Amino acid sequence: MNKSILYKEVQAYISSHLHTDVHQLAMAKSPFEHLSSKELAVQISSKKKAEKKLPTWFTAAQIYYPEPLSIEQTSSETTAAYKASLIDGGTLIDLTGGFGVDSYYFSKKAEKVVHCEINTELSEITAHNLKTLGADHIQCIAGDGLAYLEAYSGHFNTIYIDPARRSQSGKVFMLKDCTPNVIENMDLLLSKSDQVIIKTSPLLDITAGIKELQFVTEVYIVSTRNECKELLFILKRHQDTPIKIICSAINESIKQFSTELYQEAEVVFTKGQLKEYIYEPDAALLKSGAFSLIGKTYGLEKLQEQTQLYTSDQFKKEFPGRIFKITETLTAADLKKEKELRGNIIVRNYPDKAENLSKKYKIKPADDQFLIFTKSRSAGLLIIKAQILQYY
Repeated sequence: MNKSILYKEVQAYISSHLHTDVHQLAMAKSPFEHLSSKELAVQISSKKKAEKKLPTWFTAAQIYYPEPLSIEQTSSETTAAYKASLIDGGTLIDLTGGFGVDSYYFSKKAEKVVHCEINTELSEITAHNLKTLGADHIQCIAGDGLAYLEAYSGHFNTIYIDPARRSQSGKVFMLKDCTPNVIENMDLLLSKSDQVIIKTSPLLDITAGIKELQFVTEVYIVSTRNECKELLFILKRHQDTPIKIICSAINESIKQFSTELYQEAEVVFTKGQLKEYIYEPDAALLKSGAFSLIGKTYGLEKLQEQTQLYTSDQFKKEFPGRIFKITETLTAADLKKEKELRGNIIVRNYPDKAENLSKKYKIKPADDQFLIFTKSRSAGLLIIKAQILQYY
């Protein structure tokens, strides 16, 4: 950690060059004697990445940034604040602390937070930033979090851990393929805490994760702006209740959909013509797989078994997802007769890709108009002209 970066004139230089090509800066001569051009480029690149993801850090003075990869891998402030809402205070240890965003927000609820980071330089950077941000009751430990926990004689109310995938190849992975290996260390984790919160990639299969972990009481599927960001598995040793799946769509407000694992509901399919509105579930709801229960919960009719779209004559703004008002339904033959077609293309259970349909029918984009290519149980393949009323 080169503390010359924190000099007033260097900080001013970084802020004034946020829109400069960092590759050119890295190759140019540094204007500061004790700083290389590469070090300046890292600060500028990482600060740019933090602007929307970490506004508290971005706007604060005297923030020291790590390599850009650490900013890419850290939680956003939005999801970190949500995770903090899942604890009831007390003491917490973050075993894989990284840049400290989760620890910072946990400290707003917990009486004491221990932040562990095995990368010594990143731990030093995080400790400086947390102190700068006024989070004085976070203790930063530069070392292996599991080793610290094993040697610790006390007890934590909550253990939080974000295991990293050892291999980035392929889309399917298991928790045993991550570092630290939470499966091998489950006895240690549960003996040192009341509850364990494990964050994973949204790519993890929820059923497989529950099977591996065994002590799961709740699974939170967290999305922002219709993009699934992370899964949170809550573990407690002594609790014999059905596992809850909570979908949290975080936007200007938080909309939630909750179910129990394997809970079923009777599916109501739409008959004849579609209703007035089309509902497309948020990514978090789709990840849950509770497609029949979505319709029952919000009083919606499903278009078709494999079409995860719903319809209703009522506008239900509490629905977590996009809502469209149908203006017209068409067949492919009808569409060929249309001229000057405009609309953003959505393809759901339709035998073609959006880019092909755009070229085939010469469809131009539009602001709030959509063309939904899909399939219903009663009408087969169809195209829905619709106006979007709710994005999230």
